This record gives sequence, structure tokens and C-alpha cells, in this order.
Amino acid sequence: MVVVIQISQQNMPVDKTSHFEESLCFLYRNEDCMNNVGCELEEKERFWSELDEVMESIPTGERVVIGADFNGHVGEGNTGDEEVMGKFGVKERNFEGQMVVDFAKRMDMDVVNTYFQKREEHRVTYKSGGRRTQVDYILCRRGNLKEISDCKVVVGESVARQHRMVVCRMTLMVCKKKRSKIEIEKKTKWWKLKKEECCEEFRQKLRQALGGQVVLPDDWETTAEVIRETGRKVLGVSSGRRKENKETWWWNEEVQDSIQRKRLAKKKWDMDRTEENRQEYKELQRRVKREVSKAKQKAYDELYTRLDTRGEKDLYRLARQRDRDGKDVQQVRVIKDRDGRVLTSEESVQRRWKEYFEELMNEENEREKRVEGVNSVEQKVDKIRKDEVRKALKRMKSGKAVGPDDIPLQVWKCLGEAAVEFLTSLFNRVLESERMPEEWRSVLVPIFKNKGDVQSCSNYRGIKLMSHTMKLWERVVEARLRKVVEICEQQYGFMPRKSRTDAIFALRILMEKYRDGQRELDCVFVDLEKAYDRVPKEKSFGTV
Repeated sequence: MVVVIQISQQNMPVDKTSHFEESLCFLYRNEDCMNNVGCELEEKERFWSELDEVMESIPTGERVVIGADFNGHVGEGNTGDEEVMGKFGVKERNFEGQMVVDFAKRMDMDVVNTYFQKREEHRVTYKSGGRRTQVDYILCRRGNLKEISDCKVVVGESVARQHRMVVCRMTLMVCKKKRSKIEIEKKTKWWKLKKEECCEEFRQKLRQALGGQVVLPDDWETTAEVIRETGRKVLGVSSGRRKENKETWWWNEEVQDSIQRKRLAKKKWDMDRTEENRQEYKELQRRVKREVSKAKQKAYDELYTRLDTRGEKDLYRLARQRDRDGKDVQQVRVIKDRDGRVLTSEESVQRRWKEYFEELMNEENEREKRVEGVNSVEQKVDKIRKDEVRKALKRMKSGKAVGPDDIPLQVWKCLGEAAVEFLTSLFNRVLESERMPEEWRSVLVPIFKNKGDVQSCSNYRGIKLMSHTMKLWERVVEARLRKVVEICEQQYGFMPRKSRTDAIFALRILMEKYRDGQRELDCVFVDLEKAYDRVPKEKSFGTV
């Protein structure tokens, strides 16, 4: 990869993204201070200081090639400077040429032009009137000098007025960096519990693991580990490889047989170029095309039939898969920090994600708590009953992504009354001790891309994957709270038999009515940030 960087009045960072271990950087500056024309000494020193900073920002293992008009004469001969230049310069060294040599010494680089013995005509880079000199140079890191086989001036070619083209031949042995394989965690195939035979086998094996007992142990850690181990043995685990969305999903045995016969006919025709063999091969080619067309049509018909009969779930799954296929996944490998600088290393990217979510989830806004008008209610809390657990378990949907404990809701539904008994006892212990199991405190936060810059953390949406058992506990508590808490009619989100689209529709109707009556209507739209519980609601309503 070649990275071209223009050095302006201020330093510019070297941003590069490559799948190779090394890269080639070419730096230039289209300003008078680059070639020292009409510049004071202070300006010249500032330029070399800027170039030093740019060079120091590039890792030492990277290839760097600098091509520039320095307007300096490094001179012929290399006495005392053998480590940075050869003998084949032009004329005497001047002050600007000494600055080039000093820079090469500081940065452990070589002046490539001076290492190759050429006729003077092929060393002169600047020619104007009677002046013939060498002011354009190519510099490279000392360790990469062995990769350069030639460097000369192309006579008759000019890239700028009075300047000649300098050509450098460099052979790069670039080792491609091995991509780190994306490791996907192996997951227990809990979805098999939809089948009654798998569910029955799971219950039997779990009973055997518990020593023939029907009742689950009271201890959460013991019960959870036994359930996970039994699930892995009975249901199996996934391969841990990413499922590929192959374009040949319509492939079948008829297509395979037709293609195999076509290949054999092609070999036969290659060995014996007769008209009969040619016609046979052409006929099989046409047959393969017909078989492929039939297979595709049949596969699409089955797909559309399945989408019609099984509803929206498969349709949305297909749409999500097509959306993922059309995205450039390579862009997510880099991310910007809070100052807009691009981070490329895996460690820095992970550190940025950690920093972002810590700020999003844990930072609190300093504000005064409003306590007036709040009544303190202290009363005896009844124990959780089995019918409450049973009702909450029935209301929750199956097939959702599991949390860190790897125990989905399907397990408790499969175990029936034994699960209800265990969960009721567990929830009552949590209620009395006011302490939940440690596994419930951990969450997984996968990220999903929203609109906007792919390199900005704020344009990704994180979703907390929590323990299903803890969510079941929350459902039980929520059902109790809804009986004693009054929620205003204007609340549409997270309310039964209500939808936010109803509120949007009502607002649109209101706006249309006011527009028809030619009356003014004042509306305020408040966009709350992602972490809803961090919003200072009192101040927000006070401002409105």
C-alpha cells in the first residue's frame, strides 16, 4: 500500500489501514519552504522539525520513501558520511545539502540517488540555462536500501518546469498479514427443545444427573451448571463457524449429475475432436442450463411459499441476511476515538469501545433530587406465589438470545411444574435476602450499526443480553408494581394494547386539524439519549 502524505504548515498524523505487515509511505510538500527558496533559516528549521515529527510518528518497521526537491547539494563523495550516502553526487555540498544529510543521519535513512554510478547526465535533476545540478532526492530507511536495485534520472522527461524525473526501482517483499479468525462462541442448541421428543429426553437426562430426583436443587449455581451440562450432552453444541450465505443454496442432485456428465463430455471432446463429441458436449451444456433454471425456480417457489405460510419471522430474517451481505464488514475494524483520530490496532479499538460504554452506562448527571411530595410506603411484602411465576413464564416469548448464563426460557417451560417450584423458591430467597445470583449481574452487549459514520461509536446501538431467569424475576416484580402504580394515559411505550405509532398518528391528526383551521400549534420534540435512565427528567420538564 502506498500512502501519500502532504506536509502542511502544521503536522498531519499518518493514518493508514492495511492488511499487510508493512506499507510504503511517500511524503511531499508543495511549498517554497520545502525547497528552501527565499526562506529564512527559521522557516527552514521549522520545516525539518515538522518532517522529524512526521517520521517519528511512523513505526520503525514501516517502509518509508521520501521523494522531494530539497534544493540542496549533498555533493560528490561521501567522506565522513558513508553511512547515509554514496559517492555519486553532483558538485560541492552546500548548507541546504548538509541539512539533508543531517536529517538522514537523525532518521537512520539513506540518500538513494548517490549510491548508483551513472553518467552525469543521468544524475542531474535540475537543468536551466547553463545550470546543471542535483537537487531532487529519494531517501529510504537504511534497512530497505538492499531492496533498491536502481535509481536514475530519465533524460527527456520532466515532471515540473526545469526538473527531471527521478526513477527508483524498488522490489518489495511484502508478507501478507494473517487475518485473525473470527472466533464464534459455540452455543448449546436449545432451539431443539421445540420438539417434544428432545424435550422429553432432556427431562430424563436431567433427572438422571440429579440422581433420580424430580425436584431441582435449591442452590442456583448447582442447578444452572447441571442444566447447562445436560443441555450440551443431549442437544449438542454449534460448530462455532460462521454460517455462510452461499449463492448455490438452490443446488440439488439433478444439477450435480448434469454438470458431472457435461464435464465428462468435455474431456471426451478434448481427447477426440470429432463433430459427434462436440454436438454431445453442446447438448449437455444446454441441458445443464435448463436444470439450473428449473432448480432455481423450484427453490424460489418453496421460499415464497414458506414466507406466505410462516409469516413475518422468516421474511425479516431473510431481509436481515441480505442487509448483512451488502455491508462492507472491513470498515468496522477501525474506529475513531473521542477526538476523531482513527484507531487501527485491535487493542486500541477494544479500549475505545470499553471507554464508550463506560461513559454511556455508568456516568451520572449531577442534579438535585426532588423529594417533595413523595410518600414513603412501608408495608409487608407477600411471598411470591407459584401462580405468579406460572403466569409470568407463560407471558414471556421463547427463542430469544440467551444471556451470559446460557439458560434460555425454553428450559423452564420444558421442565414444567418442577421449574415453577424451583423458581418460586429461588425468587423468594432473592426477595428475602435482597441479593441476586452473581451470574445475573453480567450482561452481553452486542453492537448493531445504525445510520451514520461507520467509524463512530455513537452510531452503533448496543443491546443488553441478560439472564432470562432474571428477566422472568423482573416480570413477576413488574406485575406487582403495575397493580399499585398509576400510569398516565399519555404513556404509549411499553404499555399493553398500546403502541407508539398510535401516539404518532394522533399527533399527525392534531397537526392536520390545526392546519385546516389555520391556527397555530406549538409542538416540542425531545430526543432523549440512548441511556434513558441518565436523563435528568425534572430539568427536562422544567425547561419545557
